[in-house]
Amino acid sequence: MALPRTRARRGPAAGALALALTLALLGSGCGADDDFSLPDWDAPGQNARVGDLMIRYAHLAEPTGAPWQPGDDVPAYLWVYNKSGGSDRLVGASSPMAASVDIVDADGKRLPDGVELPENDLTELEPGKHHLVLRDVRQVIRGGDATEITLRFEDAGPVTFGIQAQPPVYDESPVPKQ
Repeated sequence: MALPRTRARRGPAAGALALALTLALLGSGCGADDDFSLPDWDAPGQNARVGDLMIRYAHLAEPTGAPWQPGDDVPAYLWVYNKSGGSDRLVGASSPMAASVDIVDADGKRLPDGVELPENDLTELEPGKHHLVLRDVRQVIRGGDATEITLRFEDAGPVTFGIQAQPPVYDESPVPKQ
């Protein structure tokens, strides 16, 4: 369930944060779920679920060259699989790590209406596509650092989970079918 470690240094506080995030994810029912019956799509990385939406591969862009600094805008990426019988919409997001979180298009232009999530479809919020941007981060973020993010969906509601600054590890499993 966790992403592989990167070069980041960790002290006792970072270890305690990682343990707390892991326990929160396990306690919230993230990961495999009998309601979805998707044994062939056991995605690694930061994962979550709200209603009939599965969130996979959630991560902040890993800093290159130097850590992200206070005031930086940090991209965040994830996949959302909508297993419901109707479309939904990602309408907002927030994080205690940032002044705000915007949903943007491939060019970085804010999408005030969010992103549509068609029924029984996978929506990839990735580089070069729609994605999230944490605006004006409040502290230094190094590769491997974790924070919390809350996503708000029009129908499914909100979900809060841990997210790390590093590239995800993708698996070779097929995209789930209805």
